[in-house]
This record gives sequence, structure tokens and C-alpha cells, in this order.
Amino acid sequence: MVTINFIADPLIECDHEKVYYPSQDSYLLIDYFKKNIGENYFDGIELSKIENVLDLGTGTGIIAIFLQLIKAQNQNFNPRIFASDILEDAITCAKENEMLNNFNNQIIFLQSDLFKSFPDKLKSSFNIIIFNPPYLPSSEYIKNSKNKQLIDYSWDGGLKGFELLIQFLKEAKEFLNLGKDHYIYCLSSSRTITEDLIKKIIKLGYNNEILEKKHYFFENIFLHRLKCLKS
Repeated sequence: MVTINFIADPLIECDHEKVYYPSQDSYLLIDYFKKNIGENYFDGIELSKIENVLDLGTGTGIIAIFLQLIKAQNQNFNPRIFASDILEDAITCAKENEMLNNFNNQIIFLQSDLFKSFPDKLKSSFNIIIFNPPYLPSSEYIKNSKNKQLIDYSWDGGLKGFELLIQFLKEAKEFLNLGKDHYIYCLSSSRTITEDLIKKIIKLGYNNEILEKKHYFFENIFLHRLKCLKS
């Protein structure tokens, strides 16, 4: 398979202190896609059959912009690219980075808490959903305080570290195009109990494959690829 290793990483700037700046987890996704997106296939799915792609929790917009760079250089890849985040500052930052990479209003941005503000017309529409979720367990401060700060949305995955990811997977079924080939790509951390997370993923009706495992400082980061087996 001819891959897209030649595509440079997006240019990213962020003057918004509440927005998560790309780190190793973001580049774990990008590096995987560089190796597994080719001239005609997106990780095994024909490019011509991909109509809508969603980067949920877009932050600075790096993943959505990377996909837009592929789209600009490969005429076989022509989906609508959506990017969403719960934070208004993140949407503003991502739009600024879209312009920085010489794209003008080509990515469709939505401010939303998971799928809550998505229009009904987007139900059953996405072939690919990518989510780099907050995946760390809540701190003692957040457990015992309602004073959650906006920056905490970038890392706080819930008491066990994966509650938000599980809620996402529950809601995602309604927006995946289950009638066609589809994938969800998401990340998790060894600072949660991975075995419990996988059991919950399977119970929700998803097939789960761990594609990559990378060790960074104090944790392992896992890249999951999910496919919904039942509605």
C-alpha cells in the first residue's frame, strides 16, 4: 500500500491557555494514519466510500487539519471533515489553525458536549470518528469540588478515567453510518484499568482492537480501533 508518510504535520499555534496543546497522544494518532492511509484506502476502507469524518474533542484542530491536508493532496479522499469540541476557545483556536494551514472554512466546526448539539441530519452519517478523549482519573480536588476549571476538560475522564469515553461510545452509535464500513479511533491510558474498559466496550457491542501501545513517561497510551457490531 502506498502510504502518506510524505505529508507534513499541520502547523499548530495556541494562545488559548484552556485548550489542550498537541502531545504524544495526538501524534500517536497522526503517525498511525500516516502508515495506514494510502492512495485508495483508509486503513482498509475504500476512500471513495467515506463521506463524513469527525474529529471529536478537536482541541487545536490538529487531527481535522491533518485530514484536510490529506484531502488536499489525494483526489480519491473527498469526505466532509467535521471537528467538534465542548470548549468555545478550542473551536476558536482550531479555526485559527485552519487558516494557518491555508484552509478557509473547509472544515465544519461544531461546539458540542459530545453529540448533544449535533443536528439530527448528522445521525447515521459518519464513516470515521476519531476521539482523543480525556483519559485520566479525576483528581481528589475535582472529586470533592464542583469548581471544575475549563482546562480540566482536556484530561478528566471521570472517576475511573474512562467514564466519558464510555458515554461517548453510547452516543456514537446514533451517528455512525452502520450500513457501511466504519471505524472509531480512540485512546486510553494505563492509568485506568484497561481490562475493565475493554469489557465495557465489548458489552456496548463494539469489536475492539488495540492497534498501538506506546510508553510515555509514567503511562502507556493505547490506540483502539472499534467497529460497532450491534445497534
